[in-house]
Amino acid sequence: MGTLSNGRGTVSFENSHAPGLDWRKAGRTDLDPIVKDCVILAAAPDAKDHPHDRIPDGTRMVAISDDKDTDSPVLFMSRVEISKFFDGVLAGEFDHLRASEEELKAALELASTV
Repeated sequence: MGTLSNGRGTVSFENSHAPGLDWRKAGRTDLDPIVKDCVILAAAPDAKDHPHDRIPDGTRMVAISDDKDTDSPVLFMSRVEISKFFDGVLAGEFDHLRASEEELKAALELASTV
């Protein structure tokens, strides 16, 4: 059985497309099983027979999914790819995609009614 952690606590969690992984979500989100609200990442098994020729066997991989549904699709990226993406996030290249204060407030209000 896999787990889901936010740095403050850990709960059981199993994605049907990537069983047994230990997922991590941002510490600013809730672990309450009712309030599922985040992108989640996990260290995935090393690549083996990956369909893309730039992902050789043994490449360390990261799984990305959504915690709202244990049957959510899982995207597998190499650690190099995810590191380049994180660099872009840290550089502010995706700030235009962030939720507005109003959207964050509305999400918090919705979560408190569930």
